[in-house]
Amino acid sequence: MDQIDYSEFSKVDIRSGTIVSAEDFPEAKNPAYKLRIDLGYIGIKKSSAQITGVYSKDELVGKQVICVVNLGNKKMGPFVSEVLTIGFDSDKGVVLAVPDKKVQNGKKLF
Repeated sequence: MDQIDYSEFSKVDIRSGTIVSAEDFPEAKNPAYKLRIDLGYIGIKKSSAQITGVYSKDELVGKQVICVVNLGNKKMGPFVSEVLTIGFDSDKGVVLAVPDKKVQNGKKLF
């Protein structure tokens, strides 16, 4: 794996947010949800997440997540993902990376 220095890592803007809605994304190549995430003063942003094997839509609403907010938009068929919701690969699918205590939406990871 390539090493990076701290100045490179510090360019990645990782923030806390709360999922306010989760919808099916039938047009996605792989099973996914369309999420709307409240990132506090940054606003509500959209994200596509391939987490259908681990989470139901109902259990996602209200869940705090961690997002990369400065990657730029990524078009996925008819949907534009504005942030990257971070998770870990597992046998059942992607498991979301989450704060272990509630934090204010929009707070920066450092």
